[in-house]
Amino acid sequence: MKIALVHDYLTQLGGAEKVLQNLQEVFKDSPVFVLVNNKKITSQIFDQTRIVSSWLQNFPLAISRYQWYLALMPSAVESHRLNDFDVVISSASSIAKAVKIRPDALHVCYCHTPTRYLWHDAEHYVEELKYNQLVKKIISLFLKRLRHWDFLAARRVNYFIANSRLVQARIKKYYGRESKIIYPPVDTQKFYIAQRLDNYYLSGGRLVAYKRYDLAIRAFNKLGIKLKIFGSGSDYPRLKKMACKNIEFLGNITDTAKAELYAHTLAFIHPQVEDFGITAVESMAAGRPVIAYRAGGALETVVPDVSGEFFDEQNWESLANQIIHFKQEKFHPQLIKAHAERFNSARFQQEIKDYIGQLINDYEIDRVFKIKLL
Repeated sequence: MKIALVHDYLTQLGGAEKVLQNLQEVFKDSPVFVLVNNKKITSQIFDQTRIVSSWLQNFPLAISRYQWYLALMPSAVESHRLNDFDVVISSASSIAKAVKIRPDALHVCYCHTPTRYLWHDAEHYVEELKYNQLVKKIISLFLKRLRHWDFLAARRVNYFIANSRLVQARIKKYYGRESKIIYPPVDTQKFYIAQRLDNYYLSGGRLVAYKRYDLAIRAFNKLGIKLKIFGSGSDYPRLKKMACKNIEFLGNITDTAKAELYAHTLAFIHPQVEDFGITAVESMAAGRPVIAYRAGGALETVVPDVSGEFFDEQNWESLANQIIHFKQEKFHPQLIKAHAERFNSARFQQEIKDYIGQLINDYEIDRVFKIKLL
């Protein structure tokens, strides 16, 4: 039985790519099909993987500015040649689920979220574009057509896997499909509990507008407490400009440096609504509590008074109030770390292996039965 993996695009190493990496470890020797592949980045963890890019890879600046070719992406993803494969597993936060396969093949989609800029974040996506209102109006009309295509593409999937209850609800709402929840993998073994803490709070990840790091900056500007932020992204210039001297931007850092930051922080600040939220679990794997906005994936990972605390309104005042009343001494690092192990990579790989293995078994039985009927 031949199995193929499909991913949207390999242009960064984030949570979705960690999922793909773990899928590749379960389904060894399976090629990975993507729209575009930035080899300078992906060679770090996919150096032994056969990666097949679409024809979009050959377009000017397609690797660094792939968003320019949004109108071509449906044709590009449908051009993947998958007729030789019996099972296709897509890792999708946008259009990888739209691949075309043989009528008798099995397609399982691990959905990180229904396409954000088409559904739950469509309005903000257009507003944040740096174009005039006429261009934004044209883009809105195009996105409406693309949304219809995305809905139809979701019908091609045989089975959906959601990475959280939040995403499961979105899959049902936008695509009208049921799904099974399998939480994404977190490399908990990379993190450790430190013997001492330093006098700073920590936040970070991809610095993009919807993750609301501006709330953390405003809160810490007012409080004058030390905050360290790791990561990079399109919102970095704006965040850097608004931050006072007590806030330090670290940029992209190594896994070793990140583990050290987690281990010594007082708490991790999580102001966004995440589909799951891997960085919050990484903090817990280091035995450190999380101060999170009460929404999204954090509701499934943060246990109040055990692994962290919530603030209830997504504004800097509510966050600042929670920080003022935060008592880190009431938390037990060993209990927090034990809680984080519920989301480790070994658990993910076993759940994926068991679930997809059962689907493949059912699929083979069904196919044999159909052949006998013929």
